[in-house]
Amino acid sequence: MRLIAAVLLLSLAACAQQPPRDDSLYRALGEQAGITRIVEGMLMNIARDRRIVRHFEKIDIVRLRDKLVEQFCVEAGGPCTYTGDSMEESHKGQRLTPSDFNALVENLQDAMDTEGVPVPAQNRLLARLAPMRAQVIDR
Repeated sequence: MRLIAAVLLLSLAACAQQPPRDDSLYRALGEQAGITRIVEGMLMNIARDRRIVRHFEKIDIVRLRDKLVEQFCVEAGGPCTYTGDSMEESHKGQRLTPSDFNALVENLQDAMDTEGVPVPAQNRLLARLAPMRAQVIDR
């Protein structure tokens, strides 16, 4: 019994020493509701963007929206779990170019502008998403 109590106490102490998760970007984006509006705005922008809309014609847009909301939430430090495929897997065979990626980023920035997200918060999100560029180009 003492061993169980000691293990429990050590576990609680370890949890107490963990630094709190930084959710300031999540809050700056408007939390779950704001992130959902940003993603939906981005997808609406893409639907009007002749440069890249063809890449989205055969995609389940509702599922894509849901997975992007999860992903942005996780990247922003929110209380979410990403349940989608890896970036490599989900972009396999699409042969996306740097120009395609840049167009998507422009659509995301426009959506964040529409939602009134401050530029520093936009830059923080883009910086967290930027490493994914190599995972989606020419896959």
